[in-house]
Amino acid sequence: MAGLPGLALRFAVVGGGGALVNSAALFALYHWAGLPLLVASGIAVELAVVNNFLLNDRWTFGLPTPSARRFVKFNISVLGGLAVNVVLVWSLVRAGMHLLLANCLGISAAFVVNFAASTGWVWGRRSR
Repeated sequence: MAGLPGLALRFAVVGGGGALVNSAALFALYHWAGLPLLVASGIAVELAVVNNFLLNDRWTFGLPTPSARRFVKFNISVLGGLAVNVVLVWSLVRAGMHLLLANCLGISAAFVVNFAASTGWVWGRRSR
């Protein structure tokens, strides 16, 4: 699985796993631990980010040791993807598009932004 398509597939698989980590953590923190929803959601998101960073670092990009610098850069890039997703969904729904279709387009756009930032900045040649 060499090249950009292989990287994109691995990155997508890791992202799907991160969605599962986020959902499980959110459920456990909110329903079982009794944390307020905003707190539980924030912790769940960061747990998914940590999961995704570690798996991408090792499996997607094949590096033997994680670095704090790449972790900070990955967190920043995820915030960029989140911003793209939220703005796009909001704009498309305001323009009359169905919410779920807008959300799919927002997720797709965020994936492109996150993958581009990850390959070019977080795990780019100078970051290794």
